[in-house]
Amino acid sequence: MQRRPKVRRRDSTEAIIGAITGTLARPQLLVLGRHDTTGRLRTVGRTVTLRPDQARQVAEHLIPADPGHPWAGARFAAAWGRRDVLDVTPARPDLVAEISADRSIDHGGVYRHPLRFVRLRPDAGVDDVPRFGARPAAAAG
Repeated sequence: MQRRPKVRRRDSTEAIIGAITGTLARPQLLVLGRHDTTGRLRTVGRTVTLRPDQARQVAEHLIPADPGHPWAGARFAAAWGRRDVLDVTPARPDLVAEISADRSIDHGGVYRHPLRFVRLRPDAGVDDVPRFGARPAAAAG
């Protein structure tokens, strides 16, 4: 009997860029968030390493975080379930990214696996991003 290959379904959705690794001029990966029902920015995950063209696209729009950034002093795990931490630089949380994500979600809205950056969404504002804990609406087969 032949085994069928496991096919992981991915969804396309949006999240807010709240921090990056690397520098604002050369981001390596994005730490993404969504607002919860009280308006607090909560982390939902991080992307895989950005390709050079993606890093340039994001860097053109990144702005340093203002004092009082919601993630100031926060520590982010390098991978789900790991104790290693990322060295992050907070960014002004006003950029929306389209991401591709699998369906493994924990803790009410945190993705278990790294996300894939698709593109910036200059046509969308942070209020257009689904709330923390909301499941993606559109499937990207």
